[in-house]
Amino acid sequence: MPKIKGFLVIVFVIIGLSVAAQNVTRWRGPQGDGVYPETGVLKEWPANGPEIIWHFDGVGEGHSSPAFANDMIYLSGMLDQTGHIFALDQNGKLNWQAPYGEEFHQSYPGARSTPVIAGDLLYIYSGHGVLTCMDANTGAIKWKKGAFSDFDGQNITWGVTETVAVDGDLVYMTPGGKKNNVVALNRFNGNLVWSSPGKGGKSAYSTPLLVELPSRKLLVTHTGEHIIGLDAKDGNLLWEYPHTNRHQVHANTPIYSDGGLFGFSGYGQGGVKLTLSEDGSSIKKDWFNDKLDSRMGGMVLVDGFIYGSGDNNRQWRCVDWNTGEEKYASTEIGKGVVIAADGMLYCYSERGELALVRATPAGFNISGLTKVELGTGQHWSHPVINNGRLYLRHGNVLIAYKIK
Repeated sequence: MPKIKGFLVIVFVIIGLSVAAQNVTRWRGPQGDGVYPETGVLKEWPANGPEIIWHFDGVGEGHSSPAFANDMIYLSGMLDQTGHIFALDQNGKLNWQAPYGEEFHQSYPGARSTPVIAGDLLYIYSGHGVLTCMDANTGAIKWKKGAFSDFDGQNITWGVTETVAVDGDLVYMTPGGKKNNVVALNRFNGNLVWSSPGKGGKSAYSTPLLVELPSRKLLVTHTGEHIIGLDAKDGNLLWEYPHTNRHQVHANTPIYSDGGLFGFSGYGQGGVKLTLSEDGSSIKKDWFNDKLDSRMGGMVLVDGFIYGSGDNNRQWRCVDWNTGEEKYASTEIGKGVVIAADGMLYCYSERGELALVRATPAGFNISGLTKVELGTGQHWSHPVINNGRLYLRHGNVLIAYKIK
């Protein structure tokens, strides 16, 4: 009997390690909503901002974020029109770099999508619509699929920016074609599992959201003119909601909480709060706010309130999740990106301001402010929090700040 117990313990340990190894990274945090589980963070910063622990120069042109897995930091960047994956250790030392193909080098050149890592495999979607699966330990290419060559999609004005979603044995992407609008591929070999015509609209720079309901799993994303909800199992279109703007740019991932879904985009369009039916097969509109028009900076939901900045409406705002009622509007820093952790907002403006703000409807209360001087190009990348550090990519530089 002792031998059997020992054997079972070993089996359970192996299974546990296998499951842990398959944990999938996501853009904008573990839940894809910009809220990170870090606790014990600084509530105020020194006068000159948080300490820079290290910075790594030379990650090429790009607007993507770092991803953390296998005790490494992965980042995409463009060197001489070719996209590369850079794999760093926790001290900012380069372990390896490997090319994955041509990157978007027209307007606002550089890598757009963040790598997604699932166990020993890494997935990167280029600005030219090529999904590449690589060995996460070496960068060796396993397979490729083209959204435009293998499916009927076509590129959009500023290049594909979608970070693909990986779940179980599937990887989801949005070619944006009339026939293959959204597809699910076998993530181990790239073979097509299902294809959905959706509403036939172009892809719209959006990273999809997976919503787990008791009766089914939904894939929710923006396409050029709609927010759409698909059954993640077979791609069946369950519902759609008209939502567009003059450039069909919808670069923000929708936010989900407790049956509620918030979709939003820039150029003055704003955001809409929807409620899903219990089985996710239908929706109803709760409220709409045209001031919540973030173009690509995301928003966060913290303790029942939405926080973020606008585009045409450049103020930073707090709005009640349930009612849509505005609690404050502030112009203390420029518009930009927001993430959150432990009751604090981390606001990174397009002017290079990095601010620590308390997440409270009482007001936009800044408790730390610095300027991002390192790096090049636009201040567009979404910061990431991992193990007591805030990581910020500005063009060709990745910066690690101490925030705990």
